[in-house]
Amino acid sequence: MNSPAADLNTREHPLILYDGVCGLCNRSVQFIIQRDPRARFRFAPLQSQLARQLLADEPEVIANELSSVILIDDGKIYRRSTAALRIAGRLNRGWPILSWLVLIPRPLRDLLYDWIARHRYRWFGKRDSCPLPNPAVANRFLA
Repeated sequence: MNSPAADLNTREHPLILYDGVCGLCNRSVQFIIQRDPRARFRFAPLQSQLARQLLADEPEVIANELSSVILIDDGKIYRRSTAALRIAGRLNRGWPILSWLVLIPRPLRDLLYDWIARHRYRWFGKRDSCPLPNPAVANRFLA
């Protein structure tokens, strides 16, 4: 029997793994949905069984990445600022211009990313559980 992870097509529908209890992360997911009119992106909380299956061969990611966004695009895993910039590059309007920030060396980008990640619960709150998605976009959430 195939696992749900085996059935994913991350080339057609890149998957964003996010901290499901983080207020900033949940707001970011809603921001992406509003700026992704072709509904390319799919979403799953990092706390989900699906995320654990997908990252099973990446033990350092599982151990350290509840503070990060992870993008799985065409089978490749992108983390932290690189994931955020690749996501921005696929949004509508002017957001793809941010993808040029990838020219800044990753260690510098990730310093800012990590600083925001360390403070996100204090600034944006933390929930006891992942919120249920709006029924209009529920099909974009995998768990």
